[in-house]
Amino acid sequence: MNKIFILSLSFVFLLTTGFSQTKVMTPEQLIELNRVSTVGISKDGKQVIYKVSNFDLKTNERVSKTYSVNVKGGDIKAIDKVGSLVSDNSISSDGKWKLVAKDVKIQKVSGQDHYNDVPSSNVMIYDQLNYRHWDSYEDGAYSHLFIQSTSDKSDKGIDLMKGEPFDCPQKPFGGSEDYIWSPDSKKVLYVTKKLSGTEYALSTNTDIYEYNLDTKKTTNLTKDNKGYDTSPAFSPTGKLAWLRMKRDGYESDKNDIVVKLPEGEVNLTKDWDGTVYGFIWSADESKIYFNAPVGGTVHAFEINVPKSLNSKSVPRQISEGQFDVNGIVGVSGDHLIVHRRDMNHATEVYNMNIGSGEMKQLSDGNNAVYKDIKMSKVEKRIVKTTDGKDMPTWVIYPPDFDAAKKYPTLLYCQGGPQGALSQFYSFRWNFQLMAAQGYIIVAPNRRGMPGYGVEWNEQISKDYGGQNMKDYLSAIDDVAKESYVDKGRMGCIGASYGGYSVFYLASRHEGRFKSFISHDGIFNWKSMYGTTEELFFVNWDLGGAYWDKDNAAAQKSYSEFNPVNFVDKWDTPIMIIQGGKDYRVPTGQGLEAFQAAQLQGIKSRLLFFPEENHWVLSAQNSLVWQREFYKWLEETVK
Repeated sequence: MNKIFILSLSFVFLLTTGFSQTKVMTPEQLIELNRVSTVGISKDGKQVIYKVSNFDLKTNERVSKTYSVNVKGGDIKAIDKVGSLVSDNSISSDGKWKLVAKDVKIQKVSGQDHYNDVPSSNVMIYDQLNYRHWDSYEDGAYSHLFIQSTSDKSDKGIDLMKGEPFDCPQKPFGGSEDYIWSPDSKKVLYVTKKLSGTEYALSTNTDIYEYNLDTKKTTNLTKDNKGYDTSPAFSPTGKLAWLRMKRDGYESDKNDIVVKLPEGEVNLTKDWDGTVYGFIWSADESKIYFNAPVGGTVHAFEINVPKSLNSKSVPRQISEGQFDVNGIVGVSGDHLIVHRRDMNHATEVYNMNIGSGEMKQLSDGNNAVYKDIKMSKVEKRIVKTTDGKDMPTWVIYPPDFDAAKKYPTLLYCQGGPQGALSQFYSFRWNFQLMAAQGYIIVAPNRRGMPGYGVEWNEQISKDYGGQNMKDYLSAIDDVAKESYVDKGRMGCIGASYGGYSVFYLASRHEGRFKSFISHDGIFNWKSMYGTTEELFFVNWDLGGAYWDKDNAAAQKSYSEFNPVNFVDKWDTPIMIIQGGKDYRVPTGQGLEAFQAAQLQGIKSRLLFFPEENHWVLSAQNSLVWQREFYKWLEETVK
């Protein structure tokens, strides 16, 4: 072959190779990324079964494929059916019974329910609160558990909650974790909040109930606890553990692991200054493995199960590093099967050595995409707060960051308000994608976040516009001292409580920011209190109702911490995003804010999604969200 031709081919190869290595994440790639979730470990303990799903932008639908891989790693095989590979937790261990969740009409709500001669009427009639929840209106139907025979297809089953206006699985997010069989197939445990109407909207008091198949009797196992009791799990021989929050009405209370011993209950994590996300039993029942937020990450821990009420256990952290262990799937010998992610990588399945914490990737949902994409540098920076505390702050830099250049910079305000700002990988608020567009992102672990002890986590309640707002400004001011930050091109962004933070800071940022973006943020606490659905949330975090004039905490929240009271001080471009089916932070919040901005002549834009809730779930809507997000920043910051 001609040498010149060979050299030409080599040059072309270098050019194309170099080009592929200079790619950065795009909105289209983010939305089309594969999303990995685990089905379970095979019955023989040798395989991990997982699903890979993604959105087809053309059809706006999700498609999924199922794969298996050895628990120790190796070749990945596509499988058509899971079949009997993985245990079905809805089936009793003796194979005779199965649990089925079905909606049962309990109450009359619609005009047609009340009057049979108005079939075309469109009206709903309520006498109590909880008339809507998350993104749907109450229609009088409740999710109930049925025990059905596996051999008799005609068996309609036993309704464990017959006639009761309560839900199991819990709405809106409950699933199969809300019910389990006992190992001996004689009992069913299920989670529900046996409250309805206004009481339901005011309380977090879910309980764990036990139904005995022989006696047909139901027993409340957690009646003495007034907060959340969730996620019951049996050990192989029938020991019971579950998650507990102590205080009624506090959805972000410290979450502990409780184990039932013959002589009573023991709270394994009572004296540990942290909060638990999820847990599983070890095969020999001597330990429980759990994941929990710690220092801006989420990691795996183990704790010994005591043999008596007087024994005490101290958790041991298994994994360490700049990543999240965002789920523990199961145990395989001396390894855990877990989900892992970081700010540059979506969730994948890993095995983890329980002794050393060493990890190996098992799935490859997005390896092919990431190998051609330049990654962002993610740095943990310690910022001194106004009250002298050390606040960890994530700083995410653009690919090929050059400290000699100046970059536009975004302050990211986390939602929750008590959600961990960990090494999460969002398919909307994606730091990798933001950095790929040339922005530095500053994401402070302000007051109110778990992972730094209960005191840090709880400080934000009834102090929404207080220390945590100072924390935000401390973080952006500290990073803005760097020569590579263009202080004339800074923006402030966030959703939910982060959206509220944007509205609040817009009146008191003292010229720091050139642009704001608020998604489903609270703008007016009085109208929020009058239209939101889970009132325990606003009661706990604000202190109570706005008409309670004798409640000092509540009055401070509705006056000093209410963005609508300071909207006359807005003077900066703002984009407001609102979901039409968001009943947690209802539609009026975004519309009120947009109207106030428009009538004051402030450059503003409303991005309204009529069919989306507190999130954006449609693939095509998500793409519009991303394009408008960066278009706005291009117009106002960059």
